Amino acid sequence: MKLYRLLTEDDTSAFCHKVTEALNKGWELQGDPTYAFDAARGVMRCAQAVVKEVEGTYTPETKLGAH
Repeated sequence: MKLYRLLTEDDTSAFCHKVTEALNKGWELQGDPTYAFDAARGVMRCAQAVVKEVEGTYTPETKLGAH
């Protein structure tokens, strides 16, 4: 099955670490990162989609972060 996750974080090194961790666990980048201004908090936010092929059958109970 193919899994999909959207990683999000404030535009800090924490976002880069989150994406790097996913890449090192076998996830692959899907498309370009996106950025948006969070006016309520006054910060830029980042998002990056990642995908991964794994064994098994998808169900809504699948723990995406556990892969």
